[in-house]
Amino acid sequence: MRIGILTGGGDCQGLNAAIRAVVRKSLDYNFEVYGIQRGWLGLIEDQMEKMTLSSVSGILPLGGTILGTSRTNPAKIENGYEKIEEVIKKRNIDALIPIGGDDTLGVCLKLLEKNIPAVAIPKTMDNDVGFTDYCIGFDSAVSIVTDALDKLHTTAHSHHRVIIVEVMGRDTGWVALYGGLAGGADWIMIPEVPADVQEVCEHLNRRRSLGKDFSIIIAAEGVALQEVILEDDCDSIDAFGHVRLDRRNVGQIIGKQIEKITGYETRVTILGHLQRGGSPSVFDRILATRLGIEAVKLIKYGQYGKMTAFQGNQITSVNLAEALKASPKKVSIELYQLAQMFY
Repeated sequence: MRIGILTGGGDCQGLNAAIRAVVRKSLDYNFEVYGIQRGWLGLIEDQMEKMTLSSVSGILPLGGTILGTSRTNPAKIENGYEKIEEVIKKRNIDALIPIGGDDTLGVCLKLLEKNIPAVAIPKTMDNDVGFTDYCIGFDSAVSIVTDALDKLHTTAHSHHRVIIVEVMGRDTGWVALYGGLAGGADWIMIPEVPADVQEVCEHLNRRRSLGKDFSIIIAAEGVALQEVILEDDCDSIDAFGHVRLDRRNVGQIIGKQIEKITGYETRVTILGHLQRGGSPSVFDRILATRLGIEAVKLIKYGQYGKMTAFQGNQITSVNLAEALKASPKKVSIELYQLAQMFY
């Protein structure tokens, strides 16, 4: 059995732990593993090399991905899928293990439809892949956001300021909600719930009347603002048709509106790619390891077309097509309402 493994889309913590697990379990079964460089681009351009125990030695605590990644969409490259099929045939790859979010897994599904065997592993700090409670990278990202809020509280308090913290989250607010709840945010703005800046300002005024002269507001970059027009930069669209949300300047717009309406001094912190960086958390290391091992087991028993998943502390597998139908997985409104108790 010869397996090809790749990481696609945005990087995050825990990818190397998953790669390590796939290689170690594959070698335990006497399978060969080929590491594909830079996601689907490496498969199109035949950039891969055989992996050994030494290839994954010491990578468990490393952030990012030793295989590299890209947002390559084979559908946007001339004869992209045909080139993939040619390389797979040339290299005698028996099965693929792509690690990624909706876009990467969507390409995997198209390859499955072309009768290319594959088992997927869900990875995204946004945590929005369906049918799995957690995705690789989410816990680590939320830990970074929480730590940032802890630090920002002291400077906000010292200067009696409002601080807006912009975090990642295109279609869902998992990072904003979990990070805001754990970090004691005074208001949380997520894509699932249209945000009203005027309502936020009224809340800030109430806090001031109670003697609380500083506030922390956390906002997902994909949040929709009522009565505020956000101009998407249509010239900055990736291979899968997504607008670069960092060009929307959500945090800056919210900050200017709040300062204009309330007169309170307001600052904006954009955490950006800091959320993706550094060593994975303990949870992500264990999760990635378990999901990687399960993927190899599924291949051993010919269970293709599956995605490994984490449900109720158990590692299981689900039909990839069904998981993608359930994506993006939205934040629980009940949990959002719980967070509102602490405003």
